[in-house]
Amino acid sequence: MVRAIRAIAPRGTAIAAALGMGVVLATAGCGSSGSPGTALGSTTSASAPSSSAPISGTVTVFAAASLTEAFTTLAHQFEAAHPGVTVKLNFGASSTLAQQINQGAPADVFASASPTNMKQVVDAGGAQSSTTFVKNVMEIAVPPSNPAQVTGVADLAKSGVKVALCQPQVPCGAVAAKVFANANVTVKPVTLEQDVKSTLTKVELNEVDAGVVYVTDVRAAGTKVKGIPIPTDVNASTEYPIATLTKAPNTAGAQAFVAYVLSDVGQQVLAADGFASP
Repeated sequence: MVRAIRAIAPRGTAIAAALGMGVVLATAGCGSSGSPGTALGSTTSASAPSSSAPISGTVTVFAAASLTEAFTTLAHQFEAAHPGVTVKLNFGASSTLAQQINQGAPADVFASASPTNMKQVVDAGGAQSSTTFVKNVMEIAVPPSNPAQVTGVADLAKSGVKVALCQPQVPCGAVAAKVFANANVTVKPVTLEQDVKSTLTKVELNEVDAGVVYVTDVRAAGTKVKGIPIPTDVNASTEYPIATLTKAPNTAGAQAFVAYVLSDVGQQVLAADGFASP
């Protein structure tokens, strides 16, 4: 199930992350349209956090699908900072990853897109505690031509507008439901996807008129989709906690990777992808 970062990253992502590492760090403080309110604080420091424990072997990280681009970059940087160490990333819906961890899947680190799914792991003894490291908000993604002329949340409830959402137990589905409740609209999706990337793919392939995903996913898609910002008074957010797992096969590596994510360098990468401070 768990695959090395070069194997599971979206086509071109790993290469772009390796080549564009310097650009990511240099532009970390830049914003974008539809980005969350307060960007993560940037810093001029580019040094990795030090670790007193020796690090070697493989670090297996289970991470929410919405972290794909940022964590792929971080994994490459972490490997560069620790020659001989390999980071293996397993991306998916946080609800699914939590279930896999609780069923005994071998992993060192869990980064969830929802405190609820992290709590499931902590309550089951899979982790002692967690640290919230970023938050994310929702945005409407439409094909570049915007065939249904979607301009806001209310349009998603119109008859004939085909909408893709995440499954309700998945964080992106739960947060989208909060958006609809805030806007007092009822949206009947034509498809419920297993995670946010699958939802975004439906939009990219023009199989639907719109999808409700995270602002970071719209940003990562580039010209493949068009983002329709959701007003702050209607929008909803989710916090992302990260934890070293109790039965981590590589405890030292897990602790070092978590420290790297929480470091100034890690926060720069996350900010560059559009995540906001919690």
